[in-house]
Amino acid sequence: MGLFESENIRVIGLTGQSGAGKSTVSGIFSDEGFPTINADEVSHKVSSYKDFLSEVSELFPECVSLYGFDRKKLAGIVFCDSEKLKTYTDLIFPYISREIFRQIETYRRAGEKLILLDAPTLFESGLDDICSSVVSVIAPMELKIQRVLERDGIPIEMVKSRLGSQKSDDMFISKSQFTIVNNSDIDSLREKTLCVIEELRRLYTDECN
Repeated sequence: MGLFESENIRVIGLTGQSGAGKSTVSGIFSDEGFPTINADEVSHKVSSYKDFLSEVSELFPECVSLYGFDRKKLAGIVFCDSEKLKTYTDLIFPYISREIFRQIETYRRAGEKLILLDAPTLFESGLDDICSSVVSVIAPMELKIQRVLERDGIPIEMVKSRLGSQKSDDMFISKSQFTIVNNSDIDSLREKTLCVIEELRRLYTDECN
């Protein structure tokens, strides 16, 4: 049960593997009228907060300057060291969660009933606990490699390393109420996404009225 169900609102979590097509699915939800909270955008927003900068400067002083927070420099540090990555996520996740809660409350006051939470680290952050349903997007490895290469323009060795460290298909399937397998073209992905949206509306629209 999602945290906000007693308040007549349903949060739908959207997550998935890099290169699987989660952003495209998020755009389809948005086109279909779902208010969307983008956790990546929230992360960028909170990284400018004074309190956050004060805390992160104590742990990673080389990543904070008069010009603000250097995310690229931080990435070069934490993605090579799992302990430092955990230290950073333990720091930023509470800021992200508070901002997401604030945005959900804003939508609730505006009368919205179904909200999409687009979060690549939905499970890692524990934000799946506030979701009434979770939708995961997965894809075959060869297609993910191709999409990330086209999107990010980085060496294939880096792509394979990044994708190889991701959670498995089985993990996403087991922790989600809906799984979209993006193994064809955009029209197929849209059709699959619209079917999920239809089912979510069937499940929750009457409950929220």
